[in-house]
Amino acid sequence: MNYTIQTKLSVNLNKIALLRNQRDVGYPSVVESAKIVIAAGAHGITVHPRPDERHIRRTDVYELRELLDHGQYDVTEFNIEGNPTPEFLQLVNEIRPHQVTLVPDSPDQRTSDHGWDFDLDGERLTPIVNNLQNAGMRVSLFVDPSIKSIEGAHATGAQRIELYTEPYAAAFAQGAYKKSLADYSRCATRAHELSLGVNAGHDLTIANTSVLRTAIPNLAEVSIGHAITADALRIGFPQAVRAYLAALE
Repeated sequence: MNYTIQTKLSVNLNKIALLRNQRDVGYPSVVESAKIVIAAGAHGITVHPRPDERHIRRTDVYELRELLDHGQYDVTEFNIEGNPTPEFLQLVNEIRPHQVTLVPDSPDQRTSDHGWDFDLDGERLTPIVNNLQNAGMRVSLFVDPSIKSIEGAHATGAQRIELYTEPYAAAFAQGAYKKSLADYSRCATRAHELSLGVNAGHDLTIANTSVLRTAIPNLAEVSIGHAITADALRIGFPQAVRAYLAALE
């Protein structure tokens, strides 16, 4: 693959909200954390509001929209992830983020752990994708690293896919990731052939992000939350953001 683009970093703020929710003191602030990571060079902000509001709350989403609509923040991309329930679709249609990432997670899931099954959900997703795009939002679909999933996402009319990278991250941690990395590279190549933008996310770290970026020159965006927050506890959020930006170069 000889096509190379700048890969953007979107920082997922869910873990900041999770920590904030442990006490009724209002900090750490999701909005202030957004300001810090943007100032450090992050290209975007990601949130994944769930029905039980165990981390990101609806109020956070509205406050972030207000922040990103003003001044130096108006060029920062806002990505909202979630299962396209009626409540979620109402929220994103009110907020109008730059990107909506549709994820097939149930309300009781701890975290997203699989991509869409397009044999089961493709027909249902197609009009949802179309409606969101007609409202001016880019749509990305969370997919497993398989050619069938890439082609299923394309059939819905979505503009991007987000590769679910936990299997790669697990293989990387065990030191035997070459086959997994090759699978992701093939999927990214097929997505490029279908004019699908390629995002990636889940369990990405500084080390495995750098290797993934090398294997996928057309990687448009990574969304990272858990690891970058853990790194921020060690070295500070600005330094953590800059380390991930360096890994993406």
